[in-house]
Amino acid sequence: MKKAELVAAVAKKTGFTRKNVEKTVKAVIEEVVEQVASKEKVQLAGLGTFEARDRAAHNGRNPHTGEKLVIAAVTVPAFKPSKGFKSIVAEKNAGK
Repeated sequence: MKKAELVAAVAKKTGFTRKNVEKTVKAVIEEVVEQVASKEKVQLAGLGTFEARDRAAHNGRNPHTGEKLVIAAVTVPAFKPSKGFKSIVAEKNAGK
């Protein structure tokens, strides 16, 4: 599902205009990104937690040349789904 499809689905469920839903979805996404970029956690009940995680520097290898190199430490965004979200996905996909 793309953002436009999400906006259309939410507009249909809520009865709000697509324009208002699009503004709201855009604002929510921007705020989540800003908070995670500031290393704040964003917890959405029933969905999960967005957060920034630090990856330590580690050794790697260039697959083309075999040369060893050090991969720098980096901060990456991460998402941990809630128990409810996980169980709904598991139930819908049981037996597939």
